[in-house]
Amino acid sequence: MAHYLIFLGSTRTSTPPAPARLGERVAKACLQLLSAQRDTTAEIIDPLSLDLSGPFKPHFAYSASTVPDDLDALAIKIDQADGYVMVSPEYNHAMSPALSHLLNHFGASLFAFKPSAIVTYSMGQWGGARAAVNMRSFLSELGCLPVSAMIHIPKAHEALDNDGQFHAEQERWEGYFGRTLVQLMWWANAAKAYKAEQDPTRLSPAINQTPSQRDAPPCQ
Repeated sequence: MAHYLIFLGSTRTSTPPAPARLGERVAKACLQLLSAQRDTTAEIIDPLSLDLSGPFKPHFAYSASTVPDDLDALAIKIDQADGYVMVSPEYNHAMSPALSHLLNHFGASLFAFKPSAIVTYSMGQWGGARAAVNMRSFLSELGCLPVSAMIHIPKAHEALDNDGQFHAEQERWEGYFGRTLVQLMWWANAAKAYKAEQDPTRLSPAINQTPSQRDAPPCQ
């Protein structure tokens, strides 16, 4: 059984423009398509469900006895997940500050050696594509390498209803989403299978050395 976290990159609740929570429609579409796959579960992580209003302090900066319950619960979910879907609107040619703020609360070790998928949306014609450029470097540094295919949804308010269902051309949209989600699932399953054979956190740097390099005496 593979489990995926779908991070909703928006905390906006005000209008205009409407709908305020357009990203929720996109996240629900991803949830439904992933959950329909065999031996696959998924859940949406909404930043509004966490209290991140105080001064910035990441999960790893707390002691075990003082870490907030909601932050610790999400850290456990991130660590146990097999892959991630990052859903973001575009803000000034970059990813949503709500999404980066949420992700910055957690150390890269929780995300490492697992894949991610980039999903962007907008009410305009570009579907948030420029945000995806910024997201590639961000997610790579976080350790959850993004798969090559991406999802961009222009005029998302017209494409999806409140339940994450496509208004029209459902088969075409599902095929488009599927290209990215299939890559995500393939890499997640591959990473999970190999980690069962070899713990990547225990690999020695010596594996990349030639025999002569490994046998050489240490520098004095």
